[in-house]
Amino acid sequence: MSRSAHPAGPRHADVLPEGHYSAPPADLNALDSRVWSQTVQRDGDGAVRVGGIDVRQLAEEFGTPAYFLDEADFRARCRAWRDAFGHDADVFYAGKAFLSRAVVRWLNEEGLNLDVCSGGELATALGAGMPAERIALHGNNKSTEEISRAVEAGVGRIVLDSYQEIARVAHIARKLGVRQRVQIRVTVGVEAHTHEFIATAHEDQKFGLALADGDAAEAVRRVLQLDSLELIGIHSHIGSQIFDMAGFEVSARRVVGLLADIRDEHGVELPEIDLGGGLGIAYTPEDDPSEPHEIAKALRDIVTRECESAGLAVPRLSVEPGRAIVGPTAFTLYEVGTIKELDGLRTYVSVDGGMSDNIRTALYDAEYSVALVSRASDAPPMLSRVVGKHCESGDIVVRDAFLPADLAPGDLLAVPATGAYCRSMASNYNHALRPPVVAVRDGEARAVVRRETEEDLLRLDVG
Repeated sequence: MSRSAHPAGPRHADVLPEGHYSAPPADLNALDSRVWSQTVQRDGDGAVRVGGIDVRQLAEEFGTPAYFLDEADFRARCRAWRDAFGHDADVFYAGKAFLSRAVVRWLNEEGLNLDVCSGGELATALGAGMPAERIALHGNNKSTEEISRAVEAGVGRIVLDSYQEIARVAHIARKLGVRQRVQIRVTVGVEAHTHEFIATAHEDQKFGLALADGDAAEAVRRVLQLDSLELIGIHSHIGSQIFDMAGFEVSARRVVGLLADIRDEHGVELPEIDLGGGLGIAYTPEDDPSEPHEIAKALRDIVTRECESAGLAVPRLSVEPGRAIVGPTAFTLYEVGTIKELDGLRTYVSVDGGMSDNIRTALYDAEYSVALVSRASDAPPMLSRVVGKHCESGDIVVRDAFLPADLAPGDLLAVPATGAYCRSMASNYNHALRPPVVAVRDGEARAVVRRETEEDLLRLDVG
């Protein structure tokens, strides 16, 4: 799906975005399974439950705003991806989507690998017991300290992103007396059908080494000459929130073409390719993502076909779902504060969070769903805009949605599909305290990332 930002910034109240809902849903109390995690359901009394627990109880115990993570759903999605790709492929969870020590333990227990892209993510992974050989380190500007820690720990692969990084990793590996396994990230000239800011495989961007101008081939030549590096494959990532597999087909064709060139020039057949992640999820009922087994079959067919055409053995395939695993497993719970009706336009519903806990609407024009979850309602629908409490006109959580006309202060709203990037990109804007992440499973709830306190905030302010 395409996301394009308004040239003057976030759209104003008198402008409806393209594709806004032309009619309200038939039932405002219905919870579409495409955008909610598997244990979310509305009870007989109208309140919503997740993992067997009433959201009113969760709000009372953990406060709002808060992210509630359906652990059973998260684990089920891990297994679905693992089973879809089988033992002859590798699934690396992209930690940038959301990472905590609890999540690392779940990934380890469910047999997934982990992709990290900073020293902090690496520390979280190692601290929670993820075997280093199942960790991949990404990043376009890895520091010497980050590389050293990764090599010392024995990470299974480092994805090289520049000529300077080739030399840097080789020097550190040689100094430590190890031969580090690496891949080269290649920009293949495919622009995914997604927001410009998150399309990452066209040439004019910061990631990787371009295939078109020969940088990727030169990077391969340099790595193969270095004894302290073991080149195991080529990496490609074409964007985020992608529903169309056509981009992956073009990417795979070009990556396999590079593998054939490497064989012909250097006499080496690399054993692996990584096609990255970026598979989309349903944020609204209009989104229609593919299932893991469908994605796995499509990618395998593409790679197999291209390798057979090039006369290559089919390499081991890696993928990196992050959002596709954690995104649908969580929702953000808010309490309604103020309600303002603008005649002829819409009703503004202000909640106790905002762009500090979900920047994606302001940053990417991202679309979300929202529902009244503390009770059911038979009131007619009203066109609403759910906004936050920050000092910004662009502080929008859900740009356009229908909510019951009897909505009142103190009601609880939930925004589904907020497991990916919302907590990872959360901020202290206006000195807001970042919300907790609460795991819910089988009638039990526990904070896996606690709510920030004013003491946390002030502890960093040294005066």
